[in-house]
Amino acid sequence: MSIAFLLTTLVVVATPGTGAVYSIAAGLSRGSRAGVIAAFGCTLGVVPHMIAAITGLAAILNASAVAFQTIKWLGVAYLLYLAWQVWRDRSLIEVDADSTPVSFWRVIRTAVLINLLNPKLTIFFFAFLPQFVPAGEADGTWHMIGLSLVFMALTFVVFALYGVFAAAMRAQVITRPKVMAWLRRTFAATYVLLAGRLALESR
Repeated sequence: MSIAFLLTTLVVVATPGTGAVYSIAAGLSRGSRAGVIAAFGCTLGVVPHMIAAITGLAAILNASAVAFQTIKWLGVAYLLYLAWQVWRDRSLIEVDADSTPVSFWRVIRTAVLINLLNPKLTIFFFAFLPQFVPAGEADGTWHMIGLSLVFMALTFVVFALYGVFAAAMRAQVITRPKVMAWLRRTFAATYVLLAGRLALESR
């Protein structure tokens, strides 16, 4: 495994995107456990893209405008749905020390869908991983699987750190309703911006 692969992966993973935003929101609203669960869900959402890239399905997605646009607009719609939820439902971002335990499967489901409905991630794997696998390597597939697992591990670690850090900030805002209202609007606006960025993406 090359240093170039690790550095590139860290840059890609650490760059704020939908998964990072969701992990931060989960950690801030429900604590470190929810932040780590969100990070785990976002990591699981990488698996279908990894499989698609390794099996060659990404080539079909890259060639088929209909398939790409369908997944892309589903992703846009889901991000807008998340923005609407955060905007109208205070419980999604309200810090409450006495709140009920977060639903594990609800956080996992949302996190997986966030990454699943992003066709650019599949194409990223399709274009990114082969660069670090020597041409004609006999065990090229296993090499790609290994690199994908490293990518997923780094994704989980970085997103979990985002979530835990956000959870650590809860005490700073738990008595400041105006701050929480501002954060709720900020997260909603961020989801809208990310939806807009995805809508403008092309193959």
